[in-house]
Amino acid sequence: MTRILAISAGLSQPSSTRMLADRLVTATGAELGDDATIDVVELRDLAHDITDNLLTGFANPRLREVLDRLGAADGLVLVTPTFTASYSGLFKSFMDVVDPESMADKPVLVAATGGTERHSLVLDHALRPLLAYLRARVVPTAVYAASGDWGGDTGLDRRIARAAGELADVVRGRPAEPKTDPFTDPTPFAELLRETATQ
Repeated sequence: MTRILAISAGLSQPSSTRMLADRLVTATGAELGDDATIDVVELRDLAHDITDNLLTGFANPRLREVLDRLGAADGLVLVTPTFTASYSGLFKSFMDVVDPESMADKPVLVAATGGTERHSLVLDHALRPLLAYLRARVVPTAVYAASGDWGGDTGLDRRIARAAGELADVVRGRPAEPKTDPFTDPTPFAELLRETATQ
């Protein structure tokens, strides 16, 4: 049985971060088939437990259970909102209490949400370095969803499907290869740059 754990660091309810996490795990589950079990954890529900762990150095039973599930997972989906051009404090606090050894060589799909496409570099300038430090195996395609991505054909579904396929490949022990040429499927930010250049 393949175990995938998604961590959503959204603070509001309902949360676009949780919506993105749900769509990513649905796509990953479709790629892996019936052999996969998929769970989603909302860090919002563990905020006090995480803070207590930072202050005392000990995880209470509720947080310990999540940390154990993370360690036992075959792959992770990590999704954070963008705060001040980086991941949220809640997301970072959680990663600070994760045992670094439990992340070593762990297949990970990273994703983020934000109000504007201009913050999409949070994926490459904040999340990837953090996961590289923890020695995780981050798949090539990361997914950023801005407010405008939730309506119409913005390419979000294609990016989700591509990233989910890559995570499934790595979990199965195959090398993750982008499913399409990224230059033929531009990000919303690239589209915005083109529009700005023509004005």
